[in-house]
Amino acid sequence: MKFLFIHQNFPGQFKHLAPALAAQGHEVVGLAVNQPAVPTPGVKVLRHNPQPPEGAQHIPKFLQEIDTKLVRGVSVQKALLELKAQGFVPDLVYAHSGWGETFFVNDVYPGVPMIVYAEYFFSPEGGDVNFDPEFGRSDNASLLEMKNLNLMHGLVRAVKGVSPTKFQRDRHPPLLRERIEVIHDGIETPRFKPSATTTITLQKAQRSFAPGDEVVTFTVRQLEPYRGYHSFMRALPELMELRPNAHVIIAGGDDTSYGAKPPPGTTWKEVFLQQVGPRIDLSRLHYVGRVPHQVLTQLMQVSAVHVYLTYPFVLSWSMLEAMSCGCLIVGSRTAPVEEVIQHERNGLLVDFFDPSAIAKTVADALQRRKDLQPLRDAARRYVVENLDLQTICLPQQLELVLGTAKRA
Repeated sequence: MKFLFIHQNFPGQFKHLAPALAAQGHEVVGLAVNQPAVPTPGVKVLRHNPQPPEGAQHIPKFLQEIDTKLVRGVSVQKALLELKAQGFVPDLVYAHSGWGETFFVNDVYPGVPMIVYAEYFFSPEGGDVNFDPEFGRSDNASLLEMKNLNLMHGLVRAVKGVSPTKFQRDRHPPLLRERIEVIHDGIETPRFKPSATTTITLQKAQRSFAPGDEVVTFTVRQLEPYRGYHSFMRALPELMELRPNAHVIIAGGDDTSYGAKPPPGTTWKEVFLQQVGPRIDLSRLHYVGRVPHQVLTQLMQVSAVHVYLTYPFVLSWSMLEAMSCGCLIVGSRTAPVEEVIQHERNGLLVDFFDPSAIAKTVADALQRRKDLQPLRDAARRYVVENLDLQTICLPQQLELVLGTAKRA
């Protein structure tokens, strides 16, 4: 059979599924905007190039939101017409609908079933919008409607949607929610596993760390409020006072992926470091920037406590990978985290907005490391039993796409 995957950052969430289909002998094509960041064996990857029309900057902001997505939809339509002219007609299309790529897929391939990856639906309450009062409140319902328009259209035109967590599925309105299955992308548990022999060396600090050292880790894509960087930094003065031998390692970039931008000419990293800098021991705070995935795994394997904080938003792979590595997780008591972490069973939960509680909980976890080993064991067990890529998630993904294609 023939499969077409569409994702602006292909392979994205399809990084295991697309090559697995190719390995079974199916013809697999990926369509992307950006150059694939990871290899996709057996998959032919094509790129399209959305071009905004002249004068787009003069369109009102809430209309710009949908205009950019329609431009992407047209760009995909053009690419698919070229594919069709070459004789490629897929048995199934699997697309991420978040950026508008799905708008005109059915027009090019009528009758071909489409599955959409339903990652997140926006609402003024219960999610990321208006969660953090420090960064203002948005009452712009029109903007949120425009953010959701392509998501609703994609699910209506699709035969099925897929969300990786129940929280993300349940963000959608009830009529659309009924079309969405919960199948996680999957965690490579043999790769992300505990290790008693791992060591990691920080060249700048000229320090090496190993399991058993008092290391607190905080790893995110970008150091920004959406992932609780500000709450974590504000916890450090009290944490370092309570644990004078603890070292804190922070991995993440200086850009902003989500939410409010920092003041011009600065970064969120700098803003919150300046807030607490005079009150912490900077020799015990280590920024390592964005590092290769292998290094992140090593950080998790030497971590005594791993802190994961997030707005009610998309759950990061990093937290689940940390659990798979047997980390002791101190996580925010927010919906996506609570779906996975049960307090004092496979991790510890804290108030996202309470730096003192974060500090005390981490310090207590460091003090009681041996007593809390069952939580680390339970964290890994949860991922192995529920989210393992090869035994659970990938088989579910394959069953869905192959079954949907055969029924068409």
